[in-house]
Amino acid sequence: MTMKDYRTIVVGTDGSALAEPTVGRAAWLAKHDDADLVIVCAYSTLSRRDEAKNVATLGGDSRTGQVLGRTAAGQALSAAVQVAADEGATVTGALLVDGEAAEALIDVADDHGAELIVLGAVRDTSLATRLLGSTAEEVTRRVSCDVLIVRPELGETEFEVPEDPSL
Repeated sequence: MTMKDYRTIVVGTDGSALAEPTVGRAAWLAKHDDADLVIVCAYSTLSRRDEAKNVATLGGDSRTGQVLGRTAAGQALSAAVQVAADEGATVTGALLVDGEAAEALIDVADDHGAELIVLGAVRDTSLATRLLGSTAEEVTRRVSCDVLIVRPELGETEFEVPEDPSL
């Protein structure tokens, strides 16, 4: 089997504690393979009031784990770009996408012809995740490129993502 170098790597960030090692791993691979790195941060602009309609259906806030608001997403994206720069990677795109994380990663990977998507994932057993699936599950089901899942350190299970206070 011949190993191939990646030319374009897409990585997702949400500003959580797991984002730094995830972006760091993607940046290390991009530097090693001399690949372009595209960083994506998906976020929700729905207010808590607008989203409250989904709570009864899903048994909880469906935005759990999602970056809330463009300002918080911009801060998460800036931090991710800095992590990538510190690793010596060439960041060719830093994108804020209003929408679901899985859809954003898939669309950006398709648009850029990515050979690898890197994202962080924890084992989540919430009702919403069991009913709808996780971002990692959806991405791995729908893409044809390689997917690298970065797991947290042993014992870490809760990761808060940034949120605009106005939402």
